[in-house]
Amino acid sequence: MANGPTYADLAALADGNPTILRAQIRRIAEVPPERAPGVAANHRRLYVEARTEALLSGRSPVGENLKYLVDVPLNAKGRVPKLKKSQVLLFARTAPGRADEIQLVNPTAQLAWSPELEARLRPIVAAMLAPDAPPRVTSIRDALSVDGNLVGESETQFFLNTEEDGPVSLSVLRRPNMAPRWGVSWTEIVDQSARAPQPATLEWYRLACSLPAELPGQANLSRDPASRARAAQDYAFVLDQLGECRRTR
Repeated sequence: MANGPTYADLAALADGNPTILRAQIRRIAEVPPERAPGVAANHRRLYVEARTEALLSGRSPVGENLKYLVDVPLNAKGRVPKLKKSQVLLFARTAPGRADEIQLVNPTAQLAWSPELEARLRPIVAAMLAPDAPPRVTSIRDALSVDGNLVGESETQFFLNTEEDGPVSLSVLRRPNMAPRWGVSWTEIVDQSARAPQPATLEWYRLACSLPAELPGQANLSRDPASRARAAQDYAFVLDQLGECRRTR
């Protein structure tokens, strides 16, 4: 969607399994600037009262009527947009014992609802809640590039650190007269059957939106200059194949 949230936008909001719900705004009040620190330029902080319409994800109970704060961008006329009676998607945390009050996961975690947007969001939430969901990548632990038996043949492997300490590795294979091929393994088994993730999937998001822009020098275990350069080249190849982690929020 050119003008709507990207896959990365939605995945970032849904990450961490917040309470996600659809609601209809019933009343808004603008918070005075002196009581709204940290609001971004051309935004206003609003106090919102809304009615819950559906709970898309979350274990904590939420009330039929909700109260929360949100920062919204001003419209082309420099005014707060008309939001009363509009339907919204909210990504929030609930307050223990206060089912009628929620806190958005970030100040702008309110999206204009549409059937299409909800349809895009649901598989993302399902993928994150799956038992075999890919873990969050935190850094590159090791990288090693070795020559093959033939001239122009090589294999480079990158071992990643994750929040859950699960085994994640990338491999790049080069063969004479063939385009380089890469893949990711989310298990302890590292073999040549590893495949690259499809765009706009949780596997793609974990890599494209978490890997550093360059291979850290301290992670490159290759010793000779040619192998070290090839490891850096193969890492750049992986990033290029993944493409941009585009965000609009």
